[in-house]
Amino acid sequence: MSDSTEQPNPLLADTPLPRFDAIRAEHVVPALSRLIAQQRMTVAQIEALADPSFHTLVEPLEELRHRLGKAWSPVGHLNAVMNSESLRAAYNECLPMLSEFQTDLAQSEALYRGYFRIAEREGPALDAVQREVVEHALRDFRLAGVALDPPRKARFKAIMMELSRLSAKFEENVLDSIGAWSHHVTDRGQLAGINAGILEQAERRAHERQLSGWLFGLDQPTYVAVVTDGEYEPLRRAFYEAWVTRASDRGPSAGRFDNGPIMQQILQLRHEAAQLLEFASYADYALANRMAHTVPEVLEFLRQLLAAARPAGAAELAELERFAGRRLAAWDVSYYSERLQKSRFNVSQEELREYLPLPRVLAGLFGVAERLFDVHIRERTGVPLWHPSARYFEVSGAAGAPVASFYLDAYARAHKRSGAWMDDCIGRKSLGPTTVLPVAYLVCNSLPPSGELPALLTHDDVVTLFHEFGHGVHHMLTRVNYPSLAGINGVAWDAVELPSQFMENYAWQPEVLQDIGRHIRTGEAIPAEKQRQLIATRSFQPGLRTLRQLEFAILDMRLHAEYAPAAGARIYETLQQVRDEVAVVSIPEWNRYPHSFSHIFAGGYAAGYYSYKWAEVLAADAFSAFLEHGTFDHATARRFVDSILSRGGSRDALEAFVEFRGRAPRVDALLRQYGIAA
Repeated sequence: MSDSTEQPNPLLADTPLPRFDAIRAEHVVPALSRLIAQQRMTVAQIEALADPSFHTLVEPLEELRHRLGKAWSPVGHLNAVMNSESLRAAYNECLPMLSEFQTDLAQSEALYRGYFRIAEREGPALDAVQREVVEHALRDFRLAGVALDPPRKARFKAIMMELSRLSAKFEENVLDSIGAWSHHVTDRGQLAGINAGILEQAERRAHERQLSGWLFGLDQPTYVAVVTDGEYEPLRRAFYEAWVTRASDRGPSAGRFDNGPIMQQILQLRHEAAQLLEFASYADYALANRMAHTVPEVLEFLRQLLAAARPAGAAELAELERFAGRRLAAWDVSYYSERLQKSRFNVSQEELREYLPLPRVLAGLFGVAERLFDVHIRERTGVPLWHPSARYFEVSGAAGAPVASFYLDAYARAHKRSGAWMDDCIGRKSLGPTTVLPVAYLVCNSLPPSGELPALLTHDDVVTLFHEFGHGVHHMLTRVNYPSLAGINGVAWDAVELPSQFMENYAWQPEVLQDIGRHIRTGEAIPAEKQRQLIATRSFQPGLRTLRQLEFAILDMRLHAEYAPAAGARIYETLQQVRDEVAVVSIPEWNRYPHSFSHIFAGGYAAGYYSYKWAEVLAADAFSAFLEHGTFDHATARRFVDSILSRGGSRDALEAFVEFRGRAPRVDALLRQYGIAA
C-alpha cells in the first residue's frame, strides 16, 4: 500500500472520474479536513462581501457544493459497497466534520442576508431557474435554524451532528448483524426447491471454511430464494427469524448489534430539532418542502389506499391458506404465494432465470432508454473501478455528444450493503465556460455469475434494475446547470420516486419481454404464453403487497408525528396499533424489522416512506399517458423529459406533473394497475 504522503491525495485530484484504483482509507480524513478548511476560508470571504450578487455569492457557493460532493461521494459509495474496518473508521471520523460544516453554512446569517438581498434586488432580472435556486436556499436556511438565537442555534447544530453519527451507526449494526450470521446445512434433503446457483455459492463458502455441505449467508438473494422456494419449513423459519431480527434484541444475534437505543435517540433528537424550529413534530418539519403538506393529508392518502387494499389482502390470504390447507406463519407466505402463483400462471421467478441473463437484460434496458430518450449507451473499459465486477457506461445524445455516464455494481457480495439504490457520483454543473456532466452509481444485489454462465436474474431483479435506472435517468438527463437543483437535487422527496417507478412499467411490456427474455442456452424467447402469464402476475396479490408498504409508511409517519418526550418513542406499541389497522398476516411478536428499517433511520425517508406510494400514483398516472398514445410514443416521451426528467428541482413537482399530464394526478390509474377496485 502506498504512503498517502508520497503521492497527491486521489480524493482531491482534479480528474473527471474518481480514482477508485488509488483511493485508500488513509486518504479520507486528510482530504476532507483539507478541503473543508479551504472551503471555510472561501465562505468567510463570501460572507464579507459588502454588496453580494448572484454572480459573486450564489455561483461560488454552488461551486463549493459541487467540489465537496465530488470528493465525498466516492467515500460514501465505498463505505456502502466495499466496507472495511479502516474505511468505516475514516468515514465515521469525517461525518461530524462534514455535518458541522454543512450546518454552519446553513445557519450563516451573513449568507442568508446575502441571498435575501439578491432575491429583493436581482429577482426580476434572474431567469426562472436562478430564482428557484435562491428561493430553495432561503427556505433551507430557515429550515436549518438560521433565525434561531445563539443557544438554540448551537443546540440544533449539535443535534444534526449527533444524528449523522447515529444514522451511520444504525447502518453499521445492520451490516454487521448480516455478516455475523450463517447457517450450515449437511442434509441435502433440507435444500429441496432452492436455486442451483444459490446452492453452488453456499457449497463454495463451506469449502472455503473447510466444512462439509453448504454454508449460507444472509445476503438478500439467498434470503429471498430460501423463503420463496425452500420446501423445508424449518429452514424458511430460520432464515426469516435471522432476517427480521437483524440488529435487534431478539433472534440469533440478540443484543450484539442492537439498534433499539439508537432508534430511541434518533426519534428523540429529530423531535427536539423540529421543536427548536417551532414545528409540532418532525413529521411536520419534514413535510415543509414536500408535495404533501400536512400529516393528516398523508395519512388520509394512505388510508384511501388502505380502504381498497385491506379487503383484497384479506381475501388473498384466505385463498392462500385454502391452497396450503392450513393457517400460514409469516415465513410460509412467500413460499405458498410462489406455489399458488405458479399453479395459476404456470410461471415462477426461478424458472425465469435461464431466460433473463444480465447481458441480455441490460441490452434490452438500454434499448428502452435509447428509444424513449434519444440517447446511446455504450460500455467503456479502462476506467478505475472499486471491484472487478463493477462496470462503467457512457451516455451520448442522438447527435453523438456526451450527455452523462454511470457505474453499475450489480452483484451481492460480502461487505456490501443489501438492497438496491442509485446515488450521485458527480452532479451536473455549468457555471462558466465548461460543463461538468452527471455521473451516477447504480447498485443492485443480484446473484453473481456461476461458472461459465453470466448472472441469471429473476424478473423481480429485472424490475429492480429498471427502477434504479429510472433514478439514474432522472440524475443523468437533467439540463439544470446549478448543482443544488440538478438531477434529483431539490426535488420534493415524495416526487423523487416518480421516474424510477415509471421505468418499472417497461419491465412488464410484451415488446420488452420479447427482447430481454432469451434462453441462456437456446436463445429462444420466453414463450408467448409464459410471457402472458408473467404479465398477469403483476396483479397477483396486490392487496398483500400494498398492505406491507402501507404498514411501513403509516408506522414511519406516526412515529415521527406522535413522538412525545414524556412517553418516548413507543415504537412497538405504535407498530402493534398499525398492524391492528393494516395487517392481515399474523406476525410473530419477536419480529423486529424496525431495527433494520434503514430507509427511515439511516436514509432519507424519515417521515417520508409514504413517498413510495405517493410517487407510485404519479408514476402510474404518467405511464397511462403512454398507454393512451403508445408506450414508445416519441412526443409523449419528449414531454416527459422536458417537463419532469430534465427539470431537477427547478420546478415545483406538482406543476411539473400537471405540465406533462395536463391535469392533477389521480389514484385510479394505480388501482387499475393493481387490479383493485377503487
